[in-house]
Amino acid sequence: MKKTAAIILPLILAALIFTAYYSGIIPRRSYTNADFGIEPYTSPTDADGDGIDDQTDILQSAKEYIATDPEYKSEYYGGGYPDDGYGVCTDVIAFALKGAGYDLMELVSEDISAKPYAYDIETPDKNIDFRRVRNLLVYFQNNAQPLTTDLSQIGEWQGGDIVIFPEHIGIISDRRNSGGLPFLIHHAYPGQLHLEEDVLEQWEITAHFRMPKN
Repeated sequence: MKKTAAIILPLILAALIFTAYYSGIIPRRSYTNADFGIEPYTSPTDADGDGIDDQTDILQSAKEYIATDPEYKSEYYGGGYPDDGYGVCTDVIAFALKGAGYDLMELVSEDISAKPYAYDIETPDKNIDFRRVRNLLVYFQNNAQPLTTDLSQIGEWQGGDIVIFPEHIGIISDRRNSGGLPFLIHHAYPGQLHLEEDVLEQWEITAHFRMPKN
């Protein structure tokens, strides 16, 4: 009995540690561009004129948003942007861009009016249209620079980039894992422990963009 316990208990402990690490309860070690000899990308534009280039501004604003620890819940807001501490994946993008001088609610609404055939929306509603992943895919296809979806090209993935998956979206972090893949800043489900995670490989990547379109 003692021999069995001596074998089983370490296995259980190892399984618990692995689960805690994989689920993000135990934070993973991260690396930077410098660790891989990657030059950080700097945008030539500064939409809000605050002296911070757009790429850096988008990244910093995304981190500032998740630092508010929003709770995951899908709601409709008359002013478009959630103002009650709740949000979903698209709100990470909206607030990241807003902090850099891009009002995504207005921009998506204008793009839908200009190219209604591309969006296929029966009744446009600016308060919610910019918070739908399928609409953001079309918007960024029209208005952002398309980039590789090949994760082996680690230097092509930079903090502040936008990545879209089937029915999900996030911002690329400036933190990387031991293989050089960047972490993802995103909000995927209720009870998510960390909103900046090493999970980029967990979903099929639909598209990868950088703002603005050059």
